[in-house]
Amino acid sequence: MADVCYDEATCIYAGADRPAVDALNLDIKDGEFVVLVGPSGSGKSTALRMLAGLEEIDAGSIRIGGRDMVGVPSRDRDIAMVFQNYALYPNKTVAENMGFSLKMHGVSKEERQRRVREAARLLDLEPLLGRKPKHLSGGQRQRVAMGRAIVREPQVFCMDEPLSNLDAKLRVQTRTQIAALQRRLGVTTVYVTHDQVEAMTMGDRVAVLRDGRLQQFATPGELYDRPVNLFVAGFIGSPAMNQLNVDVDAGALRVGETVVPLSAAQATAVAGLSRVTLGVRPEHLSVGGGELKLQVDLVEELGSDSYVYGHLVAEPDTSLVARAGRGRFRMGETVGIGFDPGQLHLFHPDSGERLGP
Repeated sequence: MADVCYDEATCIYAGADRPAVDALNLDIKDGEFVVLVGPSGSGKSTALRMLAGLEEIDAGSIRIGGRDMVGVPSRDRDIAMVFQNYALYPNKTVAENMGFSLKMHGVSKEERQRRVREAARLLDLEPLLGRKPKHLSGGQRQRVAMGRAIVREPQVFCMDEPLSNLDAKLRVQTRTQIAALQRRLGVTTVYVTHDQVEAMTMGDRVAVLRDGRLQQFATPGELYDRPVNLFVAGFIGSPAMNQLNVDVDAGALRVGETVVPLSAAQATAVAGLSRVTLGVRPEHLSVGGGELKLQVDLVEELGSDSYVYGHLVAEPDTSLVARAGRGRFRMGETVGIGFDPGQLHLFHPDSGERLGP
């Protein structure tokens, strides 16, 4: 096992006007499950490919177990990749697919069989070892791809959106299995996804990237409770955090005709500013009480819960979404909205950086 360190790691594609990955710094602990997440073009897959030796490191370095990987071929890095595409050999059985890389490395038949049986037991693939890929479901194929990586007993697992080809129900089931399996094996894992729910439910820590630059690297709880800027605040959480540009008025915020009090620490953080961006998550708004009036434009029923989408009566251009109880509200009606002062997030109106606690 090994830790992984990105030290100002940079990758620049020929002809690009900016780095695909720009001076990335990450310290990943031995045995940790770290997720790289961000929108398309954020550099997350490139960062993973740099670790795997599939992309050149143009500046900085990446170390695995303290060893600098600059110039080290992929085959000599002791990592195992799991891709979005299962890339199984159609003419080989599950057991043959899982053990093929070991065969190519000259591992004895007895040792190959031992490792394949052990991985198959971990992945519930024992009844399927004699089948070929065409007789497997998507989830089973993905588990075979996982098994192929496990039998190599690498220092690091690199997983590039391995669940993207699965349907929604199977994704939930398989991501739970992957997270549990990684904790059981204790192998350092770097996992790439564009799905923030996947990132939050799987990772010990999550690195949020945008335009090749690291925005925040923290536990899922820290990302949710203390996003460092507006991008992270809007990207983490579903539905996204409400963001309103509001006036600062004598140590309080004015939202329409409603005054929202601030704590002493918050008031100190916004001192000297006439405007701030207020962030509040849908689940931290109370619906049906409060002075702020919201006209309901849409009610999204989710069975056990619902979300109310609407606009402020006093400021029709300002939209809000709030979590509400099941079946309580209807489109077109006007409801009261209340803020919890302890659940407000304040950001600088120009830089988007977090203000205060």
